[in-house]
Amino acid sequence: MAQTHFGFETVPEHEKARRVAGVFSSVAASYDLMNDLMSLGLHRLWKRFTVALAGARAGEKVLDIAGGTGDLARAFARAVGPTGEVWLTDINAAMLARGRDRLLDAGILCPVAQCDAEKLPFPSEHFDLVTCAFGLRNMTHKDLALAEMLRVLKPGGRVLVLEFSKIWQPLAPFYDLYSFTVLPWLGARIANDAASYRYLAESIRMHPDQETLKALFLDAGFARVEYFNLCAGIVALHRGYKL
Repeated sequence: MAQTHFGFETVPEHEKARRVAGVFSSVAASYDLMNDLMSLGLHRLWKRFTVALAGARAGEKVLDIAGGTGDLARAFARAVGPTGEVWLTDINAAMLARGRDRLLDAGILCPVAQCDAEKLPFPSEHFDLVTCAFGLRNMTHKDLALAEMLRVLKPGGRVLVLEFSKIWQPLAPFYDLYSFTVLPWLGARIANDAASYRYLAESIRMHPDQETLKALFLDAGFARVEYFNLCAGIVALHRGYKL
């Protein structure tokens, strides 16, 4: 039986998706507040940088994968305007519902779809831009997800993946102390769920580093792949193009 990791734990591949779903169903209600607390608000700047680098233009079609509570979808909907198209997708129903409601509260009507990033329900060569923020590390088969992103992109389209990555090594001991002490403590106090935030910290350590993820992009068929380290590598934004 094929195995994969769920944080630091080894589990059967078929079990990971169910356990990840449990994590995000548990944290959905407090997700936005916890993001602000955990990152000291920096996640907003990281996402703003992603939007700026994406360069979405009026009339373009955008797919936001693992879009969660809709931060990127909201920004892209404003960028592409009424002639464009922005899809908010997530595999988790609770997260998708919060994202849909937040978009509606902001006066933005976007199509939403609950779907698996490894099997996207969209036609080939449909989107100008595909984005994924803090979702790739939770996917069981990252290579399949990247292949699907490439498939649904038009020639000349671009993909941007914002994800936690490998921090500058001199800071690693302090980052580990924060990740495995402060984050579970915050999770327990704010979300009443220390275990889910312990998993999230562990999942970051198990995610490929900057160069390894770049290689996965290239293996999937993306061209002109580059990445940008943010906050000493706590987060990296990878960008690639479909020829």
